[in-house]
Amino acid sequence: MSSFHSVFSALLLYAACNVAAVPVHEKAISSPAVTIKNGTCSGLYSPEYNQDYFLGIPFAQPPVGDLRFRNPQHVNSSFAGTYFATKYSSECIGYTSDQWNYQISEDCLYLNVVRPAGYENTSLPVAFWIHGGGYIAGGGLDQRYNLSFIVQNSVRIGKPMIGVSINYRLSAWGFLSSLQVSGSGNTNMGLKDQRLALRWVQENIAAFGGDTKKVTIWGESAGASSVGLQLTAYGGRDDNLFRAAIMQSGNPVYYNGFGRTNTYQSLYDEIITQAGCANSTDSLQCLRGVTYGTLNAIFNGTTTVNGSSLNAWGPVIDGDFIQKFTSLQLQNNAFVHVPILSGANSDEGTAFSPTGINSTEDFYNSITSSTRTAPAPAALASALLDAYPDDPSVNVIASLGPNFRPGSPYGAQYRRSASYYGDLIFIANRRLTCQVWAAANVPAYCYRFNTIPAGVNQISGVTHFQEIGFVFLNTQGVGYPPISVNPFTNKSESFIRLAMFMDSSWISFVSDLDPNAWRSAWNGSEALWPVYDMNNPQNIVFDANVTSYAEPDTYRDKGMRLINQNNAGVYNR
Repeated sequence: MSSFHSVFSALLLYAACNVAAVPVHEKAISSPAVTIKNGTCSGLYSPEYNQDYFLGIPFAQPPVGDLRFRNPQHVNSSFAGTYFATKYSSECIGYTSDQWNYQISEDCLYLNVVRPAGYENTSLPVAFWIHGGGYIAGGGLDQRYNLSFIVQNSVRIGKPMIGVSINYRLSAWGFLSSLQVSGSGNTNMGLKDQRLALRWVQENIAAFGGDTKKVTIWGESAGASSVGLQLTAYGGRDDNLFRAAIMQSGNPVYYNGFGRTNTYQSLYDEIITQAGCANSTDSLQCLRGVTYGTLNAIFNGTTTVNGSSLNAWGPVIDGDFIQKFTSLQLQNNAFVHVPILSGANSDEGTAFSPTGINSTEDFYNSITSSTRTAPAPAALASALLDAYPDDPSVNVIASLGPNFRPGSPYGAQYRRSASYYGDLIFIANRRLTCQVWAAANVPAYCYRFNTIPAGVNQISGVTHFQEIGFVFLNTQGVGYPPISVNPFTNKSESFIRLAMFMDSSWISFVSDLDPNAWRSAWNGSEALWPVYDMNNPQNIVFDANVTSYAEPDTYRDKGMRLINQNNAGVYNR
């Protein structure tokens, strides 16, 4: 047996047997300690994973009372004695099922550090995880993003690293916007929370054995979008906070059309009316005095304004953190020039396409009247009809065969629609990002994830979020039930093999800025991951059903070109 297959077989056995039925910190027993800028933190040691956990460390002052709806403030005082970093904090307040299993609170600006034990006096690379959730949900406590498995594997493959996960404010709590809010300078607060957490890492991670010069920011969906917005923040200013970036289904080009500071004015006006602040001379300050229960009930109520709920908030162009359409910034080379790993899933669009698409007329009407994205004008819509033909063989969900047409409620042309919406929201943006990095001679490693995990129906295909369990090597599905099914349930060894391959590639990129470095001495059957090249653009395709391989990044080229050519002018990104 080759050295590659010997090592890989051992890793597969480790992944398959590494059972963790409860959140990992509950099995920890002793108390490692570190001294950071604000004092001494005492954590937990886990003999099962041979790791130290430092959980729920504050990186900002609690954004409550007069600090509600303000930019995050540094923790400017010392701890009163030892700070016991022994349990996760509450998540920030969110509004989807992601929050169902976890406590939520306004007081939520905390982070977690997971390090391999025995590396305290070294200088390890750092993976800084930003969760997704559409900017309205999620948290660092979510056990689907459990860092123990990837940190343990980093030691196993000889590339030990430290993992950091964070909370940031969500929905209106983190992205409230209006003319009044803009005038106060407190816009895009959730993104500024992330930025302050990155500064905390620069100030403190060395105490844990981390290298401040080897930080990789990493996220999925809104977390990947956040990574992209950190790459373009303040006009692309490089504050030396990170040396690389990983983006899973999200990029610097925002997947929604950017709002401006007045875009949400009608939602803000409705909120201050319901909160009794409409007649206040300073409505924003008035909101700071409203009880949490009252505000939360308003945000989570049934009122809609122009079709939008009162918790539907996201990043806006504020002339500060986000200075212009980020698609224009990419054109102008205004981004932090660090290596990236960026990709998307084959069937992203099945999570975002409308259903009931039975005819070309249905498809045309959906793209000219879309409320999920900016509606396309008639001339562009006609071009898109040609670029996305009614041909199931060139559209998404290829696993169902070239002639398959879904029935009700999806519609006979659902695959056509899903191809367009997947490209519009994620895949075309991913391609543009990889092209821009390659043109600037900055390394980019790009991918397509093409595996349907357990619990996902065939028509949804390789839809949004499905790579998470593989990237985190979460082969036991920790944190999935009751939200969803363990992605590896009743799956073959090839699924665990793919998870090991992907997880190790991510670790390698964090460690060496090269996802191939962990296996460069071995001759495995998987193709090496090529650097994106404008003359020969290629993705690696992660597929559990065949050996992963490299492919030309040219599929649906006509449609993606139209989308990217119209980003700022039509889609406002």
